[in-house]
Amino acid sequence: MADTAIVWFRRDLRLADNPALTHALAHHQRVVLVYIHAPEEESPWQPGGASLWWLQQSLANLKNQIERLGGALQILQGETDAVISELIQAFEISAVYWNRLYDTQTIIRDKALKAALHRQNIITKSFASYLLIEPWQISNQQGNPYQVFTPFSRQIRAKLQGLASPFPAPTDLQKAKQLGLSQQTEVVDIESLPWMQALPQSKPWYEKLQNHWQPGEKSGYQRLEKFISDEIKQYPEMRDCPSKSEATSNLSPYLHYGEITPKQVWFAVGNYYGGELSEQAEQFIRQVIWRDFSHHILFHYPTLDREPKQSKFTNMQWRDDPDNHQLQRWQNGQTGIPIVDAGMRELWQTGIMHNRVRMLVASFLTKNLRLHWRYGARWFWDTLVDANLANNSQGWQWTAGCGTD
Repeated sequence: MADTAIVWFRRDLRLADNPALTHALAHHQRVVLVYIHAPEEESPWQPGGASLWWLQQSLANLKNQIERLGGALQILQGETDAVISELIQAFEISAVYWNRLYDTQTIIRDKALKAALHRQNIITKSFASYLLIEPWQISNQQGNPYQVFTPFSRQIRAKLQGLASPFPAPTDLQKAKQLGLSQQTEVVDIESLPWMQALPQSKPWYEKLQNHWQPGEKSGYQRLEKFISDEIKQYPEMRDCPSKSEATSNLSPYLHYGEITPKQVWFAVGNYYGGELSEQAEQFIRQVIWRDFSHHILFHYPTLDREPKQSKFTNMQWRDDPDNHQLQRWQNGQTGIPIVDAGMRELWQTGIMHNRVRMLVASFLTKNLRLHWRYGARWFWDTLVDANLANNSQGWQWTAGCGTD
């Protein structure tokens, strides 16, 4: 028991291409696999309603995967540092591993935890897996963060040839068998997840998401393979057509919760095309790089979620909507503008919205109604299954005109 490591799952709910898990299994005799539910530590952007539904489904899927390989996933609730501290004392933990995230509050929490563990002489190591390239590994010719996508994309695209292959999934998790936890640790029953009470009272709202989505690592990779073999060829022509939602990859929620990684996407596309990508595949990869760009911007400009990237917009005079009448009509898809209303109703029914329609509904809210982009960002945050702080903030500021140039 003296050589036991914790693998702390976060938004990396998968077994394949999981460097923290791979490292722990290779270097330790015993491994404790843990997910800690502490949404308040992500405040003010703790998971919204649709994200909570996806999280529940994905955790249940991961738990079953791990159990089939002879291991156990401990799903716990409480303050992260307190939970990990108790696990360290209970099981003589020698190391704690996790895969990095890049949201501002998460970075603050993770740095503090790593420092505290170092003071206890606990080995701590975090790994890269959420992006193609770490935000600090790329800069413009002046050594500054990129603010324009095209040169950013060119530099990342040149670096992709050097990426190491994704890690395979483990075939045995006997090292991660069930361990007895003390009464102090609050174990969460996956079937009755107490945090589900945070969802809207209109229960059918989140239940109907299961008609459109199947969260989990296997489903995500199957969706990737189907898109590459069946749909990527028509991607450039059809991706701008909102009625052809199947022409887009629909991988964003799987990427958000880390059920698949962007590296897996890159290698799957490359393997299919034998290394020489078609023009259609290149356009798709540009969208994956855009995801990196959004995280690059948020990492270097951590107030992107609440303040305009361009400071000259700080004093922008947004309209008041005292009774939220126009905002509610926009949320409910009752503006009278057919494509705006179709997009908002699609969002409510399915937890997703075509990217081009996202731009239209955001433009209508900010440019026509002149309501603050933060109203829209918050509504998307609660209703999108792929709600991601970097993408959401970047997208809304982009459309409002106050973001990157």
